[in-house]
Amino acid sequence: MAEQTNTIKPYKERSEDKKTQVASMFDNISPTYDFLNHFLSFGIDIIWRKKAIASLKELQPQLMLDVATGTGDFAFEALKRLDPKKIIGVDISSGMLEVAQEKIEKRNLQDRFEVQLGDSEHLPFQQNTFDAVTVAFGVRNFENLSAGLAGIHKVLRPGGKAVILEFSNPKNFPIKQLYGFYSKAILPTIGKLFSKDSSAYTYLPDSIEQFPDGKEFEKILQSVGFTNTKVRPQTFGICTIYEGEKI
Repeated sequence: MAEQTNTIKPYKERSEDKKTQVASMFDNISPTYDFLNHFLSFGIDIIWRKKAIASLKELQPQLMLDVATGTGDFAFEALKRLDPKKIIGVDISSGMLEVAQEKIEKRNLQDRFEVQLGDSEHLPFQQNTFDAVTVAFGVRNFENLSAGLAGIHKVLRPGGKAVILEFSNPKNFPIKQLYGFYSKAILPTIGKLFSKDSSAYTYLPDSIEQFPDGKEFEKILQSVGFTNTKVRPQTFGICTIYEGEKI
């Protein structure tokens, strides 16, 4: 299995490893994350989440793991649409999990949605535990992509399924050029206006640009053991839904 190490970091001037920097970045932007996420994607991210979750409907998972759960949006949508008995969300940012926990308590879902600190390379769960594992906009932040995906594969039960939603790079004119301008010029500018961490919204387009998307990412999924993999580009290739099963 080839090692896929992601070297793009939020704070180029700092010496900490990527995982530490990403955790710090999300701690900083957690108060405004939900607003900016929807605003900067024009709300299309909500549609992408619904489509990704719909791909698990036939499986009817009862115990789910949401990796890089952030403020919990993907897990809340999964609870509503799939009605599993329980979802556990893990994230490396305590700031994001604090926001998620507030939402859980506000919606009185403590018995169905639990969050804890953790990352995909060192998931604190037994092998073959979960019916489904989801990741929404989180895999490009993995320090070691192969190790993170292998961790997800390990905790899935045989017959289980992983669904990954991630930004990708549009390939066709003029969307490629328009998206490039938006992500490099508009997005960081708006991000700086609303967030106290200006580096976060410069890191975002950089991390998308270098991410091994499409068929390249599918090959990495297959290399760690996933089968019946699918690659489903969304909205002119701005985002992609990936699926993989464990036999």
